Amino acid sequence: MNLFDVYPLYDITPVKGDGVFVYDEAGKKYLDLYGGHAVISIGHSHPEYVEAIINQVGKLGFYSNSVKNPLQEELAEKLGRLSGCEDYALFLCNSGAEANENALKLASFHTGRSRIIYFEKGFHGRTSGAVAVTDNESIKAPFNKNHKVTKLAFDDLPALEKELQKEDVAALIFEVIRGVGGLEEASAEYYKAASEMCKKYGTILIADEVQSGYGRTGDFFGFQKYGIHPEIISIAKGMGNGFPIGGILIDEAIKPEHGILGTTFGGNHLACAAGIAVLEVIEKENLLQNAENQFEYVKEKSAEIPQIKRLYGRGLMIGLEFDFEIAALRKELLFNHKVFTGASSNKKQLRILPPLNIQKEHLDTFFEALKSALEKY
Repeated sequence: MNLFDVYPLYDITPVKGDGVFVYDEAGKKYLDLYGGHAVISIGHSHPEYVEAIINQVGKLGFYSNSVKNPLQEELAEKLGRLSGCEDYALFLCNSGAEANENALKLASFHTGRSRIIYFEKGFHGRTSGAVAVTDNESIKAPFNKNHKVTKLAFDDLPALEKELQKEDVAALIFEVIRGVGGLEEASAEYYKAASEMCKKYGTILIADEVQSGYGRTGDFFGFQKYGIHPEIISIAKGMGNGFPIGGILIDEAIKPEHGILGTTFGGNHLACAAGIAVLEVIEKENLLQNAENQFEYVKEKSAEIPQIKRLYGRGLMIGLEFDFEIAALRKELLFNHKVFTGASSNKKQLRILPPLNIQKEHLDTFFEALKSALEKY
């Protein structure tokens, strides 16, 4: 049997990870500034994380959600305290797409409405409802195009109010910093006004923090910079440091009912052990502050390179924009300098999403490699 060919693959096979580095089968060492799409939050093979998973799998790896699992309660308590979202409830699932799917479904249940508003350049996943509110027509099958959705410009308040006034919108879903979409943010005034409009017209505000959450921006969640209160927050990527886990945080105004949400694997014992370990390391090693500090250093180093025309993002969710398309530059960094980086829908933007425990010396290595690679441009 062959693999279904849906990914263009680099000819590299990582077999080992350690902190901010990965190693291929030939023992070559790579600086990982991409973290597998922002998944690696506390570094590869963090010893406390590895120990937590080993200990749990030696006791019980899985049982269904038909019985009590105290690890879910421990994870919820730690997440609420560390994020400052104690007044939310937690529903656990397995991925970011699944988190957004459940967020959309719950908003529809709560409001009795079916239409969803999303923004241009937004990416929310590849499952049916999540892909319907993703701004990429090439990944939508005809089956996905039957949902009632409306796409709007990212910073257009009159257009948003015009749609919300129809009072048929179940939810507005947004990334406070667009990940795949190029790391752009709307204005503070926009986020505050959009939040107030949603409340006025009975629409649920869903903050997609799948990529920007878990300390990546320097705040626990990216939206917290703006002082707004989404009714639902979706989370995944950095939540498990590579172990598949996702979830939604649900405002107390949205009441649960048995049967409206469900999952087989969500919140299993191993996933919870991984999630608890991640939160403990984030707190113990003060990784939110580190993300903020390293961004300041990135700003300093970027200012030294004239080819960098603009810096996007916050914390360790960073985009470096050039005046040329960066596909060849990424390959140069990867194959000749052994540095993993990322791309976005902005073809001139190099995306940096490293583990949150990265240090200045690692960034120095990157910027020296970047300077060398840019000699060809």
